[in-house]
Amino acid sequence: MPKRPRSSLWYDGIENLPHRVYLRAIGFSEEDFKKPLIAVAVAWSEAGPCNFHTLQLSLAVKEGVRDAGGKALTVPTIVVNDGINMGTPGMRYSLISRELIADTVEAQVNSHGFDAWVGIGGCDKTQPGIIMAMARLNMPSVYMYGGTAEAYEVNAERLTVETAFEAVGAYLRGLISLEEALDIERKAMPTYGTCQGLFTANTMAILAEALGVMPLGAATPPATSAERWRYAQYAGRLALQVLENDLKPRDIITYESLRNAATVLMAIGGSTNAILHLLAIAREAGVKFTLRDFEEASRKVPVIAALQPVGPYTMNDLHRLGGAPVILKKLLEAGLLDPSPITVEGESIGKLLSKWEARVDGRVVYPLDKPYKPYAGIRILYGNLAPEGAVMKIGASGVLKFKGRARVFDSEQDAFNAVKNGEIGENEVVVIRYMGPKGAPGMPEMLKVTAAIVGAGLGEKVALVTDGRFSGATRGIMVGHVAPEAEVGGPIALVRDGDEILIDGESGRLELLVDSEELERRRREWRPRRRELRGLLAKYASLVRQASEGAVTIA
Repeated sequence: MPKRPRSSLWYDGIENLPHRVYLRAIGFSEEDFKKPLIAVAVAWSEAGPCNFHTLQLSLAVKEGVRDAGGKALTVPTIVVNDGINMGTPGMRYSLISRELIADTVEAQVNSHGFDAWVGIGGCDKTQPGIIMAMARLNMPSVYMYGGTAEAYEVNAERLTVETAFEAVGAYLRGLISLEEALDIERKAMPTYGTCQGLFTANTMAILAEALGVMPLGAATPPATSAERWRYAQYAGRLALQVLENDLKPRDIITYESLRNAATVLMAIGGSTNAILHLLAIAREAGVKFTLRDFEEASRKVPVIAALQPVGPYTMNDLHRLGGAPVILKKLLEAGLLDPSPITVEGESIGKLLSKWEARVDGRVVYPLDKPYKPYAGIRILYGNLAPEGAVMKIGASGVLKFKGRARVFDSEQDAFNAVKNGEIGENEVVVIRYMGPKGAPGMPEMLKVTAAIVGAGLGEKVALVTDGRFSGATRGIMVGHVAPEAEVGGPIALVRDGDEILIDGESGRLELLVDSEELERRRREWRPRRRELRGLLAKYASLVRQASEGAVTIA
């Protein structure tokens, strides 16, 4: 019988008789009290498709726990749907929700005597929040992804959520009709599940495999598939296995596995949000991992996956080819992936990948010697505009170098209005500041603006620089995560209309081409903003660190 290292303290012996009363009230039998007690921490909400089904998926996990000899109870955590909140005040709660998820999972698992647990995530912040809780609690646990939505695919037409966001800019510039835009709205997301391209949710799912916290192959099955249900059952069985073997997240989340995840991120051209999340996970695991490690990875590997927004294909296309392991296997064979880190399945990542075929088709996945893009998906930039670093998704643009005149906005809505009204011209750099972790607060994503720029046909003619974030669906010449942010007096607070800005994704530079004496004069004149924050936003702003540290709220 597997161990009961924690539940015995809550429920065994005469002194715990009152505790047992509460579980008898929900149907526990004498035999149930002898079984390991497993939590299924599920991020569930009907406020959007990404986690609409995860409560049902928890039933599959419970089946797996039961089959392996355990007793499972489902406990909830929250979801903030990024896509629905894009461009609204609600987006300020997106990154904040990551911290809340980690905190609430900690509270649920620690306060009910669970011996092990399985976390189910879906939408963007639910995944890193759950994995952060795994690293923080460091007790036997398994991660499981809720799965992606299906794309609309008829003949050569492939529509996704990315298409819908970009349709707004296309309509505003007269490139498509209102009826065409509404037709995209009706078709773009035909099922529940997360956004279909390699946006933040699907990026983090693939990286969960690379980290080793989720079963290999579990990232790509669609949310609607029977295969997704089977993987959830497997996760339930694995919970008893990691408990029996006392395999803990900090055995799995190491410098080597984080380096593997960073390498995979660069090779797939994944979401820039993954950098924030991997930094946060590393901090929870007590591993020193910095932007310099991402920069090192970006110099070693090209993009070999043609997935949206870098390419035309979706997560379902990758699944039909064999899933994320086909990419990991190619990197392993090239010596770019460390085979030694242990995984939640109890075997090393190298040994598990030896059972997979490293397939390429030249459409969805490319060979390393003839990659889809000759450079990595993301580059870390430094310079006088970002002394602590910034992030550029070079894989999603055909332009690596750009120099233009600044158009400065202190709010996302003002920038969107300027794009909407045709006030942004070619060779301009849209600067959106006071959008950082403290400044917004909450470091909102800029997809509403970036999609409008791309949809208006300016994707390679206009750049955007912000101390906020980008959606994984963002493409174009976009630089985010500028640190230090404007709210704390970072150099981005000193930019003025007409200043020249240089973005160089090849050399890794982000420079404000203004002489140092003028910048020092502006610095002396700068004053912090006066504002009133209340409730959760105030708490977060007082605790959060800079983007270069993962925007975490822990010491």
